[in-house]
Parts: sequence; C-alpha cells; structure tokens
Amino acid sequence: MGMKSNSKKMMMLLLAAIMVFSLAACSGGNNNTKNESANNTPENTPSSTETVTPPSADEPGWKSDTAPITFDWYLNFAWFPNKWGVDPTSQYVTKKTGVDINFIVPAGNENEKLNTLIASGKLPDFITLGWWEDGVKKMIEGDLVLPLNKLAEEYDPYFFKVSDSDKLNWYTQEDGNVYGYPNSSSSPKDYEQFGDTYVSNQTFVVRKDIYEAIGSPDMRTPEGFLNALKAAKEKFPQIDGQPMIPLGLHEFTATGNDSLEQYIQNFLAIPREKDGKLYNRETDPEYVRWLKTLRQANQDGLLAKDIFIDKRAQMEEKIVQGRYFAMLYQRTDFGAQLGTLYQKDPDKIYIAVDGPANTNLDAPTLNGPGISGWTVTLISKDVKDKARAIKFLSYLNSEEGQRDLFLGEKGVSYDTIDGVDQFLPEVFDLMNTDRAAFDKQYGSSFTFWMMQNTNITQQWAPKAVEPYKQLEDWTIGKTVSNSEFDLIDPLANSDEGIILGKIKDLRGKTLPKLLMASSEAEFDKIFNDYIKKQEELGLDKVMAFQQTKYEENKKKLGM
Repeated sequence: MGMKSNSKKMMMLLLAAIMVFSLAACSGGNNNTKNESANNTPENTPSSTETVTPPSADEPGWKSDTAPITFDWYLNFAWFPNKWGVDPTSQYVTKKTGVDINFIVPAGNENEKLNTLIASGKLPDFITLGWWEDGVKKMIEGDLVLPLNKLAEEYDPYFFKVSDSDKLNWYTQEDGNVYGYPNSSSSPKDYEQFGDTYVSNQTFVVRKDIYEAIGSPDMRTPEGFLNALKAAKEKFPQIDGQPMIPLGLHEFTATGNDSLEQYIQNFLAIPREKDGKLYNRETDPEYVRWLKTLRQANQDGLLAKDIFIDKRAQMEEKIVQGRYFAMLYQRTDFGAQLGTLYQKDPDKIYIAVDGPANTNLDAPTLNGPGISGWTVTLISKDVKDKARAIKFLSYLNSEEGQRDLFLGEKGVSYDTIDGVDQFLPEVFDLMNTDRAAFDKQYGSSFTFWMMQNTNITQQWAPKAVEPYKQLEDWTIGKTVSNSEFDLIDPLANSDEGIILGKIKDLRGKTLPKLLMASSEAEFDKIFNDYIKKQEELGLDKVMAFQQTKYEENKKKLGM
C-alpha cells in the first residue's frame, strides 16, 4: 500500500503522505483555530449576499441535503486497493452525509487511462491525481473541470472557511480560478507552526543486526561507506541461503533513479539554488564524488545485479527476506514489510542511520511536506450534482470531515480514553501489524486519503510505535520546505517540455552506465558526454523556463 515512485518529483509529495501506514505525522500541536479564522479573508467571501436565502459561510452546506447520491471518483493510482462502503468508517460518512462513492482506479498504466478519459471529454464526478501530473493542466486547459471558487460562491461559501487561503492562492490559475485542492499540503506558514515536528520519507537504513555485527561503522564518508558494505558482505555473504545484497536503491526507470537523484543530493545537502538562480545539482562536485563512490562499489562487487533490474514488487519480496544490508530508500514504501520483519524478529529490522554526507559532514536537507501537497482533487464539468459535490468537498476539508476519516466512528475504531480521543488498542494494534486488514475492517486512519490534512489530524494522531518510530524520529529536524521549487517544470508537450523529456530519457540511460563504468577514466568520459549532450539538447531553455516559474512561486509565497 505504499506509493509508486515513478517520477522524479514524486518524492516531495510522498513525503507528505506520511499517514499511509498511520504512523503519526507529528505529535502534539493543536490546529483547531487556524482553519476557522485565518482563511476567511475578504476576497474569499461570496459577492452576492442579497439573493434569496443565500447559503451560509458559517454553516456546513452538506447538512442542508443528505439525500442518497453516488459520486464516481477517479483515483489515478493503480495500487489503490480499497472500496468505499466495505468498512464502518466509509459507511458512517455515507449514513451522515448521504454521499456514497464509487471509486474508479486504473488497472494498468495510469497515464494511459487518464489520457483516454481526457480524450473522451467525459470525466467522472471527482478526479484525484498527483499535482505534478500533466493531466492536471490538460483538464484545466480543456475546460473539463469546474472552478472550485465559483462553485463555492454559488452553492457553499463554507468551503472558503474550511480551506486554507494560502493553498487556494497557490493553486490559483492565470484566469483567477482554483480548480484543484491538495491533500497533505503544508505551507510556509504551517512550517512556522509545526515545522519542528515535520518528518521526511527519505532515509538511509541498514539491517540492525548486521550493522551491529560489523561494529556500527560511520558510513558518512566514501571510505566508511565502502568499507561497511565490504565488511557486511564478507561477514554475511548469504541470507537464508540466498546472496546478500549490500545496497538497495529505488528502481531504475526510463527517466532515472530517485535514490541517485534527489535522495542522495538531499543527503549531501546540495543547494537547489545559489544567489536566486536555480542550480543544476547534477554538476555539483559532491554529487559526482558520491556517484564515483558507487562506481567503485560496483567494481568491488558490492552492487548486486538485482538492483539494476528489480521493480518495487521484487524489492518488497527481498526486503521481507532481509536480503539488503543497506538501502537509500523511502521509508513508507517498505512500511508493511518492516512490520512483518519486526513481528518475526525485532533484531532483524531496518534502522535509519547517518548515511552519505558531503565533505563538511553537514546534516542532510530532506524533503518535508510542501504546499503543493501530494495529490490534487478536481470536480468535473460533468458532475451529476454541483451543489452536493462542492458541499461534500467542504465537509472533507473541514475539521469534522478530517476527524471522521481519521478517527472513524466513535465506539467502533476510536473512543475517548483518559480524556483523549484515540484509537482503541486492538484497532491501533491491527493498524501496525496488518494494514490491509485494518483498511477493510475499520477504514479509518485515512484509508481514504484523498483530502487528508495532517496538520489538522495530528492532534489525534497516535505516537508512532516501533519499528517505524526510529526511522521517523531520525528525519525530524532534517526536513526543509521546498515549496518554491514545486510546479516549475514545463508541460510535456511544450517546446521546453519536449527537451526536458529527452534529458530525462538520457539520464535514465546514463545512470546505470556511470555505475557500471570499468574505471574512473571511463566514468569521467561518460559523465562529461552526458553534461555536454544535455547542453546540446537545450538544457538552458528548460532552466530559463524553470527560473521564471521559480521566481513566480517565490512571489506567490511572499518570499
């Protein structure tokens, strides 16, 4: 139930989706008042208040109509396994609001399915997809989705009260309208309030028992890193009769490798900009030094062939077998496997340790939640009931909706225990041992994450438990907001987008070659060719486009 990492940008979002295994995003902090007062700004109030009994900005609109209605809701995530109405939480929401949901999830390639829907010109009532997807712009430009602000003004001004004005402003298009609202979104203002509790998904982990057996070495320097991989392989050549894999990475895709791009660049604290100009992190000497370290690891027989071909499903199998010694990997992507390992033997689990660092041994700058969030949800022009759709979206955005989808129904998945609303012990236990079973049996803790707002729900979030807590805690204080670098890429079919597509394809082909180079001289040749080819393809045009967007973002965020 984790998330596919098939896009370079995906990490930023996934960071925000820290609730997938229901481990508390953060602890403490009370976010009740923020959404009530700060966001009811004058420009957000409906203009015509003279009409006959106008909808109220103070009263939840959904209460005015709870007749049964079923909405079709498209989720652009083939891995999403749950159905609405199977579990008590979704049943409770339907009983309360009258809204039933029929999820439509692609069976195979998400983009093919989404493009087919867009080409047909007819969309399901609600659409949820990653904010970085081209489909967002295609739907807006093709007039296939409705402005949420207009729907709210006409049918449910309460929407403005329960939505964050910073997030509405961030997603306002050139025509002055907002078509999508994000989940798991944290603005720079949210950082001021909750920043010291934010966690990242980006971790460097080692198998605890093996790491301790080789003397818990420091792996921050190239030498320490190579020596540790070597010692681990020598001491544990096999795991349960199968070859040990010294280092695990995210999968190599047609466009690159998450671990070898943002992850390692963030671990090395490589800046994204210098003096207000976007910086090409790939050319940084610290980055090149570590790619050369991995080339050396391969030459020394410390990179298994598996890592160049395995997809996420194969990795999950090998993680459950404990076959990796170290991994530069997204912790929520192996949460379920980690839980299984912990049940078997709490000593043979993966723990986060300080990984690759720059020459100064600076702390990493890991992706924290950003203002773009993880997904955006839009309402189709073909929606079967405009009023009910925006009212339901407001309900989901409100503290009440957040509470219902996070805690579930009182007495079923949570209760007031010791004066605190919290999950029942047996519910929390199932959540941490078998998430798939939990989703079907209870359906709370954001089984349905389309509009999750962890800044609101952290007041009820249980403290993380082991083995997840150690990984989460390791990232606290190392996360940074990268909101201003979101949404800067050109559309895929634009001139700059076509260039960027070619550069990404080139990167996808080059990264494995660099690691497999037979000597440092061969590495240098491949790398210099790569940088030169990028320039020939028109990298400067892409950078100029991104620079403009980056400067617009800074203005939007008041930086």
